[in-house]
Amino acid sequence: MSCCAPGAEMALEVAGATSASPSSEEIMLASRSLGGDIHQTDLSVPTVHCGACIQAIEAALGTVENVASARVNLSTKRVSVRWRGDIVPPFFAVLGRLGYQAHLFDPEIHEKDRTLSELIRAVAVAGFAAGNIMLLSVSIWSGAGGATRDLFHWLSALIAIPALAFAGGIYFRSAWNALRHGRMNMDVPIAVGISLAYAMSLYETINHGDHAYFDASVSLLFFLLIGRTLDHVMRERARTAVNGLSRLAARGSVVLRHDGTREYVPVAELMPGMRLLIAAGERIPVDGDITSGNSDLDCSIVSGESAPKAVSAGTYVQAGILNLTGPLTMRATAAAKDSFLAEMVRLMEAAEGGRSHYRRIADRVSVLYAPVVHLAAFVTFLGWMVASGDWHRAMTIAIAVLIITCPCALGLAVPIVQVVAARRLFEAGVMVKDGSAMERLAAIDTAVFDKTGTLTMGQPRLINASEIDPTMLAMAADMAAHSRHPFSKAIAAYAGFAGEAKLDFVREEPGFGIEATAGNDIWRLGRRGWAGWKARTGGEGKIGGYGGTVLSKNGSIVACFAFEDAPRSDAKAAIQQLKGARVSVDMLSGDTERACSEVADKLGIENFVPALLPSGKVEWIEALTRADHKVLMVGDGLNDTPALRAAHVSIAPATAADIGRKAADFVFLRESLLAVPLAMEVSRKAGRLIRQNIAIAIVYNAFAVPIAILGHVTPLIAAIAMSASSLLVIGNALRLQGFAPTTTAPSATRAGIRPWGQPS
Repeated sequence: MSCCAPGAEMALEVAGATSASPSSEEIMLASRSLGGDIHQTDLSVPTVHCGACIQAIEAALGTVENVASARVNLSTKRVSVRWRGDIVPPFFAVLGRLGYQAHLFDPEIHEKDRTLSELIRAVAVAGFAAGNIMLLSVSIWSGAGGATRDLFHWLSALIAIPALAFAGGIYFRSAWNALRHGRMNMDVPIAVGISLAYAMSLYETINHGDHAYFDASVSLLFFLLIGRTLDHVMRERARTAVNGLSRLAARGSVVLRHDGTREYVPVAELMPGMRLLIAAGERIPVDGDITSGNSDLDCSIVSGESAPKAVSAGTYVQAGILNLTGPLTMRATAAAKDSFLAEMVRLMEAAEGGRSHYRRIADRVSVLYAPVVHLAAFVTFLGWMVASGDWHRAMTIAIAVLIITCPCALGLAVPIVQVVAARRLFEAGVMVKDGSAMERLAAIDTAVFDKTGTLTMGQPRLINASEIDPTMLAMAADMAAHSRHPFSKAIAAYAGFAGEAKLDFVREEPGFGIEATAGNDIWRLGRRGWAGWKARTGGEGKIGGYGGTVLSKNGSIVACFAFEDAPRSDAKAAIQQLKGARVSVDMLSGDTERACSEVADKLGIENFVPALLPSGKVEWIEALTRADHKVLMVGDGLNDTPALRAAHVSIAPATAADIGRKAADFVFLRESLLAVPLAMEVSRKAGRLIRQNIAIAIVYNAFAVPIAILGHVTPLIAAIAMSASSLLVIGNALRLQGFAPTTTAPSATRAGIRPWGQPS
C-alpha cells in the first residue's frame, strides 16, 4: 500500500511550480562539509513512497557529475546527496525531470501531517459513497428491473464519479505523475484497476445491463484507502522516536552581544563563540561550555538518567538538555547543524537509509513489480477470453490480479523492521548509523574491546605521584594539558597546569603520545618505546618499577607514571552476556601487560593483547577476519578509529572522540556497556523478523496470485487481501517494540580459544 502517492503532493506541486529552485549560494549555506571538498546536501522530497521511487532517484542522481553518492530515506522522505567540488550539481533539475518536487530540508520546520489528513478525508468520502450506492443496490438485488433498475444505476454512477475523483485522486495523481515522466510505480495498476471497474459498470448501465458494479468499484477504493491509512499511521508510530527527538531542539536563544545588548537569534544562526543566555525551563540550543551560573539540568536525552545534574561554570553541555532551575550563561562551541542533538537525529534517520542484503533484494523486486503485474493481468485477460468468451468476466479477473499482486508487503518487509529496531535501540540509548549495520551485528562471533575508556571508565587516577620528581611532574602536566587522552587528563588533573615550561612546540602523535620542544630539548610524554628511544630493550630507565607511560628528555626516560582505572560497573555482566550468546571476547590495549591482566581478571576475559599500537589492533582484527570470524570492535579513542573501520561492525560510546563516533556503526549514549549485548540481541531479533516478513510476502503472493488468476477472487476481496498482507508485515515488525531482551547465562569458553600473543 505504501506507494508513490503522497498526501501533501498537491500543495507541494503548486509550491514547486510557482517558486524557483534555490540558488547555488542557498544550497551551499544549507550543505554540510564532510571534510576535504566533500559536501552533503539534504533535500526534502515528499513524493517518495516506494522502492521504485528510491531506485529512480538514486540512479538518476548517481549519474550526475561530481555526485559521490545519493541515499533516499523512505521514512523521512529525504534525499541525502554527497558531492565534491565548489560547483553545486543540478539536484533540483534532475528531480524535476523525474517528476519529484523537492526543497532544501529545514530542520526547524515541523509541518503538519497532511498525508494523514488527506487520507482520512478520502476514506470518509469513499465510505459515504460506498454506503449510499449499496443502499441503491438493495432494490436491484430485490428484483427491480427496467427503468427503475437503470435509474438506480445512473444514480450510483453519479455518486461514484465525485468519490472516485476525490478519494481516488491519491492514486490517479501519483500514477499520472509517474507515467508522464516515463516511470512506473505501484499506483499505476491500482489506478488502472479502479478505472476499469468503473468503466465496466458504466458500460453495463449505458447498455441497460442487469448488473453494474459501482458499489464494488467504490468499495474497492474504500478498502484500499483504509489499508493505506492504517499503513501510514503504523509507520508514523514507528518513526515517532525521530520526530520526538527533533522536537527537543530549541527554536533559538538570547545572545549576549559584546556591547551588553541582548538579541534573540534563531538556532540556525547561532555560531561558535557566541555567548548565550539560557533561562530556567529552556533547552540548551547548541553544544557549549557554561561560563557563569548554577543550575540543575535534565540530561536524560544524553545519559538516560532522570536524576537532575548540578552544573556550574566550566561544565560542558550538549544541545537538547533541559535547564531546570537557574539561569545560565554559556559559550557556544558548535553550530546547530553540528551539535550533539543534530548528530543524534541524523543517526536515527540514517538507520533506515542503509541497504542491507535483504533490502536490496526487496527493492529490486519492487522495481520489477509494475511491468510484471501488468503483463500477468494482460495474459490473464487473454486466457479467460479464449477460455470463456466472456469479456466481462475476463476483465473482472484481470482487475483482481492487478490489485492482489501489489508487492507492498515485500516493499515494507525490511524498512519497517529497521525503523522499529532503531527506535527500540534509541529508547535504550543506542544510536544506529545504518540499517545494514544491524544485519552485520547480528552475524558477529567475536567481540574485540579496547580497554581504557571502553571496558574501564576512562578516568584513570595517577597512583605513583609521590615517586616522581616534582619538576618532572610539572613538565608532564604542562604537556598533558594539550591532550584529551585519559592518561594526560589524569596527570594534568593531579599536578595542575603550571604554564611555566615555555614550550616552543607541542604536537600529539595518536597512539604514541605528546612531543614538545623547549629550547634545545625534546620532551616526550607517552608510550615507553616511543618516548624513551635511547633506552635499551630490557627496561633501562625503568623508574619505580613501572612500565607504560613515561616522560623522556632527549630520548632518556626521566619519569614513569602508573595509573589505576576502574572497570565500568556492568562491564563484567556485558562480557558474560556476550559469552552466553556464543561470542568470543578479546581485549586489545596499548597499556602494559600488568594493567591489562588486572582488568582482564576482574572482567573474566581470557584473551587479551597488551602494548598494541593502533596498527597492531588493525592487524589483529584483519587476522581474525582472514580466519572467517565476524568481528565487532568496541572502542572510544582516536587511536581506535582505524580498528573501528577495519571491523565487520563497530560500536563507540558517545564520549568517544569525534572521528571515532563517525567511524563507528553504533553509538551508545549511556555509561552502561550492556548496550553492546542489547544491540546485538535486538539486531538478531530484527533479522529474524525481516526473514519472517519476507516469508510472509512470498507466501502471500505464492497463494494469492494463482487463486486470482483462476478467477476465485473478486476485486474487492483482492483489495482486502492486499491490505491485510501489508498490515500483517507491519504488525509483525511492531512486535519488536515490546521485545524484552533476556539476560543470558555465561557459558564455558569455547574450545580452541586463542591465547593472548598472536591471532590464530
